[in-house]
Amino acid sequence: MNEDTNKAPLTEPERQMYFIEGCRKILEEQGVLGEGKTPVYHISTFGCQMNFRDSEKLAGVLESIGYRPVDSEKADLVLYNTCTVRENASTRVYGRIGYVGKIKKENNPSMIIGICGCMMQEPDEVEKMKKSYSFIDIIFGTHNSYKIAELLYTLLMNRKAKEKKPSLKTRVIDVQKEATGIVEDLPVKYDSSFRAGVNIMYGCDNFCTYCIVPYVRGRERSRRSCDIIREVEELAKKGVKEIMLLGQNVNSYGKGLDEKISFAELLDKLATIKGLQRLRFMTSHPKDLSDDLIKVMAKHKTICRHIHLPLQSGSSRLLKRMNRHYTKEDFLSIVKKLRDAMPDITITTDIIVGFPGETEEDFSETLDVCETVSFDSAFTFIYSKRTGTPAATFDDQVPENVVKERFDRLLNVVARCSATNASRLVGTEKEVLVETEGRDPGTDEQKQEIELTGRLGNNLLVHFEGSKDLIGEIVKVKIEECKDFYYIGKLI
Repeated sequence: MNEDTNKAPLTEPERQMYFIEGCRKILEEQGVLGEGKTPVYHISTFGCQMNFRDSEKLAGVLESIGYRPVDSEKADLVLYNTCTVRENASTRVYGRIGYVGKIKKENNPSMIIGICGCMMQEPDEVEKMKKSYSFIDIIFGTHNSYKIAELLYTLLMNRKAKEKKPSLKTRVIDVQKEATGIVEDLPVKYDSSFRAGVNIMYGCDNFCTYCIVPYVRGRERSRRSCDIIREVEELAKKGVKEIMLLGQNVNSYGKGLDEKISFAELLDKLATIKGLQRLRFMTSHPKDLSDDLIKVMAKHKTICRHIHLPLQSGSSRLLKRMNRHYTKEDFLSIVKKLRDAMPDITITTDIIVGFPGETEEDFSETLDVCETVSFDSAFTFIYSKRTGTPAATFDDQVPENVVKERFDRLLNVVARCSATNASRLVGTEKEVLVETEGRDPGTDEQKQEIELTGRLGNNLLVHFEGSKDLIGEIVKVKIEECKDFYYIGKLI
């Protein structure tokens, strides 16, 4: 540890602000920052919204140091924020690592390559990175992603020291086994000026037998409500119209806090913040969804009429084996309460096909729930064995051909239900948050209207014509045509 590091504050976030300034000074000394020169960075994010939110924080720190973003991996600094929930996400990461390693070798030997996120909380994956990918410079996990400035500073100082001592190892590896707390109030680079995600909690205590998340994200830690409220108030003042509250299981918010507060009570406070027009949240666990939460959702127009409620399986037998703590009947009862309170609510879900021991009878129960609930959409997954989870050791894995056949049948049911539900909005007028341009508007300078894409309160997309300056605004659109999972509309 060098003398400058010893001078750093011990408390966060002050410590990271110290290293942000330290990184700036080193880059200025190297001549890559200042006098019209700006180093560039690229972040590739895999996985869930929690990962994308983490990447916004990483980007915020890097831009405070002096980096600017680029779309290409031909950058001065490349970060891969990884996911390990399913095998295909890990496979994609390794493909990108091989690609960027070749870029570094052939075009930019001084490029900095970092790997972070959930994959790096798995010891076997870290060892693989250390042994097989010597060109990776920084390795860190989910519990200390806020330390990116400190880790980058250490790497830059190691590189300086290597100039005098060529045998010195410069690589920085810092993976914490356990989460030690919550660090916020560092710079954030929001992807949108009118939408934002806000973490209300981290980690998960559920330990579903198929899921690696509690092992890589740690146990549940909730943020203080006053900090969440302050952050949402500040975002609303800046013109953010829609907030997504994020957590692995938002319904269990409040556990471990000194203050006694539930998720329903937090939502009730946030829904009245001045300037905020839409409030969403994910993800909800059925076992923790309270009657109070349903009442609060029905009470406030600010809260979007949409809930993502993972089913995973319609078989009570499999749900018990998954350690989900609810039955098929419990799930259907919750759905009934939601629809009784909010008849227009959109319900989406997650479903796993081919969980170990799944029989045709179990799968039929899943199809039955899909038919009964008629989900507006569903994220459907083929079971992915994850080393370290109890389900990976189950000896009654379902044959691949059986799983694929069931998966196709499920897709057909989900698609039919989605299309039926979506068609009911045709002819109605709905509020739409305009998000992006649609197709290329062309070169006609006289053309005042282009295709825009926006999102309804129920989270479904609408395409319609309008002027570019409507992006970021909430407008009224008449729904004229349903195209399965999106709509064609007309601006009112």
